[in-house]
Amino acid sequence: MSATRYTYLGPRGTFTEAALHTLPEAATRELVPLTSVQAALDAVRTGEAAGAFVAIENSVEGAVTTTIDELATGTPLMIYREVLLPISFALLVRPGTTLADVKTVTSHPVAQPQVRHWMRANLPDVHWESAASNADGARLVQEGRFDGAFAGEFAAALYGLEPLVSDIHDAAYATTRFVLVGRPGRVSSPTGADKTSMVVWLPDDHPGALLELLQEFAVRGVNLMRIESRPTGQGLGNYCFSLDCEGHLTERRVAETLMGLRRICPQVRFLGSYPRADQRDPSARQPGTSDEDFDRAADWLSRCLDGRAEL
Repeated sequence: MSATRYTYLGPRGTFTEAALHTLPEAATRELVPLTSVQAALDAVRTGEAAGAFVAIENSVEGAVTTTIDELATGTPLMIYREVLLPISFALLVRPGTTLADVKTVTSHPVAQPQVRHWMRANLPDVHWESAASNADGARLVQEGRFDGAFAGEFAAALYGLEPLVSDIHDAAYATTRFVLVGRPGRVSSPTGADKTSMVVWLPDDHPGALLELLQEFAVRGVNLMRIESRPTGQGLGNYCFSLDCEGHLTERRVAETLMGLRRICPQVRFLGSYPRADQRDPSARQPGTSDEDFDRAADWLSRCLDGRAEL
């Protein structure tokens, strides 16, 4: 495996690349743009790269389903780090283009919902088509196949374009979450502000099945940060759930939650414990859910077994 190569959704000039450059080690890695999220992750699976950097969630449209589904299937991978990047688009055009000249635009499918209200107000008759990435959309404009592309303003110089309009976004504080993914290995040490990700399959479809899954978190005071249902591909009504929760696998409450899920679910895929990018303090811990509380309960049970339990 190349220990110095990271792959990401290309070509150059994507928001993914911009987020990747915020990692301290990016300056010492070979950063290789690929044509899709699937290709970036497969390079890790085959040993061509040590890590893949991909978008997994945005604050406007929710999950990036391609990434979620890729992590839920195939050879297992693990998340080692996350990055949050504020997102604002620019309408990139060839030099000399005016707003009245723009009849066709392109961008990544995830971008379109983040600028549709602006498009309705400013380009009501424009024809939009999807591109493999926002930077690829800029390349298509450079080639003359579209009049404009919604992409990061930083991509303009790479493709000989100009930002006709900047700071375009329908939702203030729009943010995309990216993750660094590698082959499974030892989890990093806990920081006190961590996140654990997993994919869980329900045993069968019966009343309360999802509630039973959620109770594994609730009874141990583990706060869920995200839950997404995704079809398994095995027919209508068959779903798995992609989950993020507060805490680290080394914490007793998180470890016992995963053990509880593993007991009642046919499959649980652990996707990693890693530092939270926002570095926010976790929600207030429920009484009885600290490691010390678990240790005291285990000690009490041991004393019960040999007749030393206190009244």
